[in-house]
Amino acid sequence: MSEKSERVGRRAFLEKAGSAAVGGGLLAACGAGESGEGGAPAVQTSPRVQWRMASAFPRGLDAIFGAAERLAAEVERMSGGRFTIRVYPAGELVPALEVMDAVQNGSVQCGHAPSYYFQGKNPVLSFDTCVPFGLTPRQQLAWLLQGGGMELMRPLFSDFGIINFVAGNTSCQMGGWFRREINTVGDLNGLKMRIPGLGGEVLSRLGTTVQVLAAGDIFPALERGAIDATEWVGPYDDEKLGLQDAATYYYYPGWWEPGPSMTALVNQQAWDQLPSEYQAIFENACYTATAQMLNTFDARNPEALRRLVAGGTQLRRFSTEILTAAQSATNEMLEEAASADATYRRVYDQWKTFRDSSFGWFSTNEKAYQDFIYSNL
Repeated sequence: MSEKSERVGRRAFLEKAGSAAVGGGLLAACGAGESGEGGAPAVQTSPRVQWRMASAFPRGLDAIFGAAERLAAEVERMSGGRFTIRVYPAGELVPALEVMDAVQNGSVQCGHAPSYYFQGKNPVLSFDTCVPFGLTPRQQLAWLLQGGGMELMRPLFSDFGIINFVAGNTSCQMGGWFRREINTVGDLNGLKMRIPGLGGEVLSRLGTTVQVLAAGDIFPALERGAIDATEWVGPYDDEKLGLQDAATYYYYPGWWEPGPSMTALVNQQAWDQLPSEYQAIFENACYTATAQMLNTFDARNPEALRRLVAGGTQLRRFSTEILTAAQSATNEMLEEAASADATYRRVYDQWKTFRDSSFGWFSTNEKAYQDFIYSNL
């Protein structure tokens, strides 16, 4: 089958499956009346609901994919087994980059992915994940959950019939794997790199040829030289993908993703049909999944990095020249986008105000502690 025919077939499947999947959740919910003694209907205050969640990640990445599994497990536990969610890895129901389409069309009730995968639908969605030279994990979560970010994001997702929830954070990511050393801005010119989101747009401005690939496609592309570099997450996940076997140089910091959050995407119709207690359960399960993902990476990245270095990986810090040029290109890109779109301007200005305030606080107290304690290691 040709690639075009496959896309057409997939689109037809999603459109046909849409109403059936959302309706399937409703039919399960309607099965609340179960037989008691003597065949009399038993009284049930909570219906049975069965959902499907499409993840943008492969099952083998237990920290990211595992967060979706933890979310589902918490929903089942808190509902006493009456609200269940089956999580499908990327490619099993839909490809990673089509998760939002599947939720929007209703072929699944919910999905789990970084929103910047879908910035082609609306570029402002990137703020829901991260912005280059932006917020750290705690700052990103604070902006979304307490600083007004969620109030800005919800209307954007509503345009696609989706309601969004924070459901994970990877912690500050690494700068990625390179087949050769990158010392100057000139070294980026003509480089072929897998990198999504706004970080990809910044590198494109610096001369890099950008590609967006799902997790399962990264290693073979890097190994055979179809790309010269890639970023993924950090030591723990990168080691699982085997990227150390395809490239030698491992750069830091990941300035394009200093604190990226993951999102649970929920079909609005399916959400509206949930009992309020199940809505509360789902939202609280998202908080649990967020904490689990962040804690997992923070606990496992240190040892993974030690293993990588012991195995021959060469750590490199991005030069000040590259960081300065990238930051300048980022500021230029954000201002251009904000000047061209009123919604982008509204989100960007509010985000920037929060960022500047947060940076002021963190650079005063925590930085003083970190500067002292890390310098004495």
